[in-house]
Amino acid sequence: MKDIARFIAGFERFQEKYFGEERELFEQLTLGQSPKTLIVACADSRVDPALLTGAEPGDVFVVRNVANLVPPYHPGGDFASVPAALEFAVLSLKVEHIIVLGHARCGGIHALMQGLASETEFIGKWVSIAERARERVQAELPSKSPELQDRACEQAGILVSLENLLTYPWIAERVQAGSVHLHGWYFDLAAGVLLHYDPLSNAFEAPSSS
Repeated sequence: MKDIARFIAGFERFQEKYFGEERELFEQLTLGQSPKTLIVACADSRVDPALLTGAEPGDVFVVRNVANLVPPYHPGGDFASVPAALEFAVLSLKVEHIIVLGHARCGGIHALMQGLASETEFIGKWVSIAERARERVQAELPSKSPELQDRACEQAGILVSLENLLTYPWIAERVQAGSVHLHGWYFDLAAGVLLHYDPLSNAFEAPSSS
C-alpha cells in the first residue's frame, strides 16, 4: 500500500500544478488533443518517454509495449493495438514525427536473444517481431559477449520497427511526401545518454538539440 499512497500523493502534486498553476493549459486540453509527435516506447518501468523528453500533457501521443516493437502491416489483424494507435495518430491526429524509442537492458530483447521467450505464452510470439534483428546480430557479431549482442539487438530492433512502419501504406505515403518523419532513438540507461539513428552513418549517435 506504500506505493499506492505515494502515487496518490503524486497525483495531488500534479493536480496542484496543472489544475492550479497551469489551469489554462488543461482548459485547452479539454477541447481536444493535437500532439505533433508519436512515440513508440517500451513498457519498461525505467523508460518513461514523457519524463525523458520533458514533455508536457498534450505534447506526445505514446504507445508502449514490450521491447518497443511495431508489427508489420497486416490488414484486419485481430486486436491490433499498435496498428490501431498508429492509425489514429497518423490519420486522425496527423502527427508529423514518429519516434521509436528503445533502450539498454531491455528484458524483451534479452529474452529474444537468450531463447527464453519461447517459454512464455505471449511474450515469445510478440518479440519474434524482432527475429531478423536477432539473426542479424548473431551473423555479424557471433563472438561478442552476450551483453554486447543484447545491445546490438536492442538497436537493430529499433531499425526493424522503423522498417515495419513503412509497410503501412498511409505512413509510407506521408514519409514519401515529407509530412511524416521517422526517428530511431536509443536510451542508454547506464550512461544516461540518448542516441539517435543516423541513416547516413548507419549508426546510433548523440543527437543535436538544434
